[in-house]
Amino acid sequence: MPSARRRAPAPPPLALDLPTTLTTERLLLRPPVAEDAEQLHRLVNDWAVVRMLSRLPFPYPRTLTDEWIASTAEQRIKGSAYHLVITGQEDGKELVIGCVGLRLDKTPNVANLGYWVGRQFWGHGVATEVVGRVARWALANLPVARVEAHVAEDNPASAAVLRRVGLREVGTGREEFLARGGDHPVIRFEATRDDLFGAVETPAPTPDAAPGKPLLLVAACALIDVDNRVLLARRPEGKKMAGLWEFPGGKLNPGETPEQALIRELKEELGIDVAEACLAPFAFASHDYDRFHLLMPLFLCRRWKGTPTGVEGQALAWVRPNKLTEYDMPAADKPLIPLLRDFL
Repeated sequence: MPSARRRAPAPPPLALDLPTTLTTERLLLRPPVAEDAEQLHRLVNDWAVVRMLSRLPFPYPRTLTDEWIASTAEQRIKGSAYHLVITGQEDGKELVIGCVGLRLDKTPNVANLGYWVGRQFWGHGVATEVVGRVARWALANLPVARVEAHVAEDNPASAAVLRRVGLREVGTGREEFLARGGDHPVIRFEATRDDLFGAVETPAPTPDAAPGKPLLLVAACALIDVDNRVLLARRPEGKKMAGLWEFPGGKLNPGETPEQALIRELKEELGIDVAEACLAPFAFASHDYDRFHLLMPLFLCRRWKGTPTGVEGQALAWVRPNKLTEYDMPAADKPLIPLLRDFL
């Protein structure tokens, strides 16, 4: 089988190839453009809206709308914030409804979520649809482990939205609200991957299983290129533990050996062909989860056919061994990192 001799790109953790738009069942979320300024200003320059937003003054000048739109592209490029305009369709035309944003420049590994919806669209489920989508997207695609949000204590509707989509109330505090002219009490919320995606899936028990936790067998592979870099794959939205980086692989099907499972999984997930002779057993992880015990052999592979591609939409990264700890990984994978780093 041909050796993988092509030099693969090595994106750093924050160099993310992110989509420019997100969709929900009814709505399109996209970056703001200059042409949105008039509609956005008309919706947000409303005391009922601005009084619930901590960072906006009232009245809200039109010039600030233009300046904010111009700043969003730079913030996105820097990875410090991601702002999207909420749009819908009415009589075949796009209709601006509000905005949703994520800030990453305050606390490491945390995205602060904020949003607003024009008053005429209240009561239509827009906020619930948008906030849930963006919170899940953030945890699956951004370099964060937690999404935080805060709402004014006298804004029960927004607090109900956050609870409804899976954020947990974690305390109270005070925030400066520019429009109100001072500090105001707020309720703080947060969510992790476990809150929004659930923990790892519990294997189904077999009829003849012994008492105790079921055993889950998973095979993993460290693909190593000619520069001694290791390939990591990020679990995409819709999967348990979405957003975490891991060694490619997966669960064994009935009757499969770990090698057979890896050959199948690497073809399905990455579109590459691997021969069993190219899989070298290296180490294994034994990890006790709440509802099952995981046993995961890790194989090394330096030769394959094809170019690894995220067939399931997952992000991929070729990582230097001494940089592996910079990627947030499942608990079961972490003990394998020092072993792999010392070997390579």
